[in-house]
Amino acid sequence: MAETPFQQDQSGIPRYLPIAEHGLIGDLRSVALVGSNGTIDWYCCPSFDAPSVFAAVLDAERGGRFELGAAVPARTKQFYFPDTNVLITRFFTEDGVGEVQDFMPVTAESTGENGRHRLIRRVVCVRGTVPFRVLVAPRFNYGADPHTLSCPDDTVVFESPDLSLALTSTVAMECDGRDARADFKLGEGETAVFALDRVGDVVAPRACAHAEAEREFNDTVAYWRRWLAQSRYRGRWREMVHRSALTLKLLTYAPKGAIIAAPTTSLPEQMGGERNWDYRYVWVRDAAFAVYALLRLGFSGEAEAFMKFLTTHISPGDGSPSGPLQIMYGIDGRTELPERVLSHLEGHQGSAPVRVGNDAANQLQLDIYGALIDSIYLYDKWAQPISSGQWDDVCHLVSWVCDNWDQPDEGIWETRGGRKNFLYSRLMCWVAVERAIRLANRRGLPADLPRWRQSRDAIYRRIMERGWSERRGAFVQYEDGDVLDASVLMMPLAKFIAPTDPKWLSTLDALSEDLVSDSLVYRYDPQASPDGLRGDEGTFSICSFWYVEALVRAGRVDEARLAFEKMLTYANHLGLYAEEIGRTGEQQGNFPQAFTHLSLISAAFNLDRALG
Repeated sequence: MAETPFQQDQSGIPRYLPIAEHGLIGDLRSVALVGSNGTIDWYCCPSFDAPSVFAAVLDAERGGRFELGAAVPARTKQFYFPDTNVLITRFFTEDGVGEVQDFMPVTAESTGENGRHRLIRRVVCVRGTVPFRVLVAPRFNYGADPHTLSCPDDTVVFESPDLSLALTSTVAMECDGRDARADFKLGEGETAVFALDRVGDVVAPRACAHAEAEREFNDTVAYWRRWLAQSRYRGRWREMVHRSALTLKLLTYAPKGAIIAAPTTSLPEQMGGERNWDYRYVWVRDAAFAVYALLRLGFSGEAEAFMKFLTTHISPGDGSPSGPLQIMYGIDGRTELPERVLSHLEGHQGSAPVRVGNDAANQLQLDIYGALIDSIYLYDKWAQPISSGQWDDVCHLVSWVCDNWDQPDEGIWETRGGRKNFLYSRLMCWVAVERAIRLANRRGLPADLPRWRQSRDAIYRRIMERGWSERRGAFVQYEDGDVLDASVLMMPLAKFIAPTDPKWLSTLDALSEDLVSDSLVYRYDPQASPDGLRGDEGTFSICSFWYVEALVRAGRVDEARLAFEKMLTYANHLGLYAEEIGRTGEQQGNFPQAFTHLSLISAAFNLDRALG
């Protein structure tokens, strides 16, 4: 299917920036996407899964935006202030060079559940003179709620039924209907500051003068550098690995310890297609893998916080038909995530529907038990011993897996085409039981080991007998089938099979032949295995990094290094990745994606170790 061309307005300027033309800032409660043109076109306040305030990335007219950039033609470049999540957008004009410094202060006050939530944009002219233009045009509740605008005491207050924001600035603002705007010029060394605060009964508007903005900037830089200093990674790809770690940290919800899959909703996996989903929730699988990646680098605090989230909000053994765990939760631990379509929004580049909520929360995905118990096992091994109560929870989970591992489910890819006996689900059930046995043996913890071993061995035999296709000479997507699936790349990574086993090497060759394109890996062929959705998709970046790891473990290190280096060329200008990569290298799907960044960390770690 031909891709939708970039839509343009009457002036010929594209109405939408490509997904990759964005950077990310945040305060561990929410984030904002900042375009390479200086426009914030995605921002939810006060939390990741709150309704949007700016959502022009999903509807150029109705979504709302915060424009800030040169008022004359300019070349732009973006970079992160070194070792931080402070984003700099530079504007190169005929008469000078200016920059916008975007950040959200991270403090004990800001990371509390009801604390101050603030977005600061500091403009600096670094050479010559530069004219700037600013437009603040919020559209509350995904553009559905009206708002009023008032200007008390040099502050612009945007007030909607459920949220109020105050804009303070060092530049005089002009109120224009629902929006605020200004044109101003800065000379070399001059600055201007714009601060957007959530206000209400508890939090009052607060000015943000030059001195306060400078202090907040320095404090934010110091926070991120202190955090990153914990990293133990000293390998070849340090810059990319650390950018991935900083991105994963931005996807953590500090008040509860939750880790979300991505900070956006409905960025399309295919332009003009229907594969548009809301990823602003806690997938047990994604969060567990993120904990694993961060532990690898030496970040144990995030793992500890996530374990507390699990203990507080997830109750194993509650009798739900989808098992003791849901596949995903709200950032506050809530279980109801009803999916609905926002039909008044046209979608990114016209790619409807725009969805909020996610009905996949009610699916059965057996693999989450392996991902979770593996992360608990590694947390106990690398961070600190789990508590007796947490071990009781593990025992409940493993007991349920022993009883239910042979059920058909929707699988890791959350297909909406009916349940199957997916090999990956079987594999991760094996991981759940096997890691629990290891943990019990290492710690001398009480467990029904004879039953656990019997289940572990039964799963192993089932995979080897019914997950192998003689015709394809490969392990396949589901039992007794012939469809290849990139998720089986996890078999040697999970230590289920030796990476040099003849059956595995044959599988790796088959996957390379059918699903790999210039180091990029497709999940599966939706024509051969219908998933209940129309259209195609791009290559799946976590699978591409799994492929690198599988090559490393198979001893094909030169191939692995080349594949890894090629994957790095598909990152955006800041080192960020969406979920998928399109046919001509464009980022597709929600952005940035935890899955991709955590798998980059793991692939880099293992490849670096193999290279010596």
